[in-house]
Amino acid sequence: MMRKRARTSMDSTIFDVWKREVGELSSRNFAHRLAASEDVVLRLDILRKLEKHKGCVNTVSFNPDGDILVSGSDDRRVILWDWETGRVRLSFHSGHHNNVFQAKIMPYTEDRSIVTCAADGQVRHAQILERGKVETNLLAEHEGRAHKLAIEPGSPHIFYTCGEDGLVQHIDLRTSIATKLFTCQSVQHQNYMSDVQLNAIAIDPRNPNFFAVGGSDQFARLFDIRKYKWDGSTEFGQPVNFFCPPHLVGDENVGITGLAFSDQRELLVSYNNEFIYLFTGDMGLGPDPVPTSSVSDASDAGDMIPDHHSVASPADIDGNAKAAPQVYKGHMNCETVKGVNFYGPRCEYVVSGSDCGRIFIWKKKGGKLIRVMEADKHVVNCIEPHPHTMMLASSGIENDIKVWIPKAIDRATLPANIEMRRPKPRRWMHRMISPEDLMLQLVSLQRRRTRQERSGENSDARRDLLQMLLTFDGNSDGSSGDDDRDDDGDTTGAEECST
Repeated sequence: MMRKRARTSMDSTIFDVWKREVGELSSRNFAHRLAASEDVVLRLDILRKLEKHKGCVNTVSFNPDGDILVSGSDDRRVILWDWETGRVRLSFHSGHHNNVFQAKIMPYTEDRSIVTCAADGQVRHAQILERGKVETNLLAEHEGRAHKLAIEPGSPHIFYTCGEDGLVQHIDLRTSIATKLFTCQSVQHQNYMSDVQLNAIAIDPRNPNFFAVGGSDQFARLFDIRKYKWDGSTEFGQPVNFFCPPHLVGDENVGITGLAFSDQRELLVSYNNEFIYLFTGDMGLGPDPVPTSSVSDASDAGDMIPDHHSVASPADIDGNAKAAPQVYKGHMNCETVKGVNFYGPRCEYVVSGSDCGRIFIWKKKGGKLIRVMEADKHVVNCIEPHPHTMMLASSGIENDIKVWIPKAIDRATLPANIEMRRPKPRRWMHRMISPEDLMLQLVSLQRRRTRQERSGENSDARRDLLQMLLTFDGNSDGSSGDDDRDDDGDTTGAEECST
């Protein structure tokens, strides 16, 4: 008896062509299926490198049309690229005094309005005038580094920012007014830190009233802007929902570096020293999570990462059992603040960078790892999908941007050496990279303490100061020695670009 041959990606494509021709598949759905084909992902290759920055490239993003790529770097410059030709359309100084962490083009502004945030804590607005002239102005400030901003979908005026001071701000470019919404508070004051240092913020594209933030603890918090009273009559800061894998509830050694919403309102959360998890709305812990004892054996998270094809296993939860979030394994996220993203016309894939300098691509459904691509000599931090095609842009510790398109003749296979040992848990969120960085943080804390002393509440700042000094002392034991050096004996810059 003959065994039935398994259908390949090419077989499925031919079958879809036949269905389209006989009218069983619309042209729109055919285009989506073709674009989301695994064969397309397996043929991704570097089209070109965009080389102009003189420092680590910390942010890449597209304009709504997808013909312009904007980037920001440690050199404090913002560059607008014609990525198809590799030509620089415009390069200007951002006005920041330190590394640019994010730069985005506001929609429906003819690509003339750009917002940025940076390591100096500033949030700035750049307006492109006639003949390439650029004016930048300060919109808001954070006490400490401002890692991310999020634009309200379809709005040319409104966006949000978050920073290491835990503050979330709402900014309207029509008035240039920054409204301080709240300072994110930790659950039961973990780690002596009353404020959660925020690294990521994302807005639900299906309902822009909801936005999520994540940072130096294990919880992704979902907020509803409709609960904010713009006259300041009530305090706004209580999330409407919390998200966390069951085995990480109560774990003080992890934090969140990246967040992303899918078009189906799923929330993707990337953890340091851990994995990436996908949550649906019914997986939330509610508005008042209560830490419990360990509820699972770390979801197969032992000393080794056993199987890069593994999927989420149901958590052994007592009482009201909920579906476990999908988990994505294989990459390493210990050294830098890495983003995470969806990829494909209907968010069929999950993409992330890694400390090993590679790009990892998983199938969203099932969590199967299908592609690993060499993309940086050190670390890949940013991966930005094109808004309309299966093109990717990536950046990291190196000074260039890689543009990826499906052009390879041969289908790629997974490398054999992607099994990596699980990192030793450490509280890297509070690690200082240098005495100079420590002094900058101390100045920021002193400002807070002065304000709180005026109101008679300075215990939070004292706890923060104690934790900072203890962490700095604990990470000054020479652990960042030869491992952080390149072939020339110089430091790779991974620590400098991690914050």
